[in-house]
Amino acid sequence: MAGHVLLIEDEPNIIEAIRFILSRDGWQVDTHSNGSDAVEAVQRKTPDVLILDVMLPGRSGFDILRELRDNPETAALPVLMLTARGQSKDRELAERAGVNRFMTKPFSNAEVLEAVRALGPAHQPE
Repeated sequence: MAGHVLLIEDEPNIIEAIRFILSRDGWQVDTHSNGSDAVEAVQRKTPDVLILDVMLPGRSGFDILRELRDNPETAALPVLMLTARGQSKDRELAERAGVNRFMTKPFSNAEVLEAVRALGPAHQPE
């Protein structure tokens, strides 16, 4: 088993595409689509890797990431952040908030798979 991914994304097409490619690679994939209770979903599901969209209903991915980084239980959680806006400002905000990887939509299946594999449990430093 590759590990457990939690995908916090509100676009059904992206959810299905990412779930498909990661499941096919052996990952257990859970999804959540609301920003307002995303932190609780992370704490409840305890994923190995979090894929987090920037623009979510209820709360931005940047705010969610900052809250996760401020909590000792989730501070080291590997996070891949997705955004439809590839502006350098978004990348800078994500890096300041503590993101591990940042990806602009549209992305290829291979890019997502490579990023999640790199962040996953088999590749974590001891």
